[in-house]
Amino acid sequence: MTAGASTAPWVVVGLGNPGDRYAGNRHNVGAMVVAELAARYAVSLRAHKSRCAAAQVRLGMPAGRPGPAAVLAVPHSYMNESGGPVKALLGFFGAGPDRLVVIHDELDIDGGLVRLKLGGGEGGHNGLRSISRSLGTRDYVRVRVGIGRPPGRMEAADYVLRDYSASERADLPFVLGDAADAVELLAQEGLLAAQQRFHSPR
Repeated sequence: MTAGASTAPWVVVGLGNPGDRYAGNRHNVGAMVVAELAARYAVSLRAHKSRCAAAQVRLGMPAGRPGPAAVLAVPHSYMNESGGPVKALLGFFGAGPDRLVVIHDELDIDGGLVRLKLGGGEGGHNGLRSISRSLGTRDYVRVRVGIGRPPGRMEAADYVLRDYSASERADLPFVLGDAADAVELLAQEGLLAAQQRFHSPR
């Protein structure tokens, strides 16, 4: 996938669960990345008829020109019901799955690393599963923010619904920054360019 010439905006969705109870959970890192992007562009996410909080931006300023149009969004639904709001958001903005970027936590990637992929399985992630089911396709881009595996015998479901540890929180701004950078590079230069930067040793 390249940046392409589509007139539809990129629809950048950060996954998480609503409410203060979940705000600091590892499972909410996708929503945290969207908050980071919104802060960069000094916009506020506002309630949208799609059952998301959303804002429209231009991602970056390549060569001094206005960057690609994008919609930043976080579903109001719980994680396992993300598909309906995401489908409604795409429909409202006239965008297909090829313009969708979903940011989510990833157990199978070491904590702090950012990886991107197009399509593939959901790896047991209920948010991705809901989106794939609602859209009838898995062919959309994922920005995967590594949280690592749970320690000892802790269940994965318990681990993702716990807040980041104190040491993890110290590094979290850098992780969110990397993921936001990955979204911007993807929109400006395409998936391959973003993968080459974020999948290479740094």
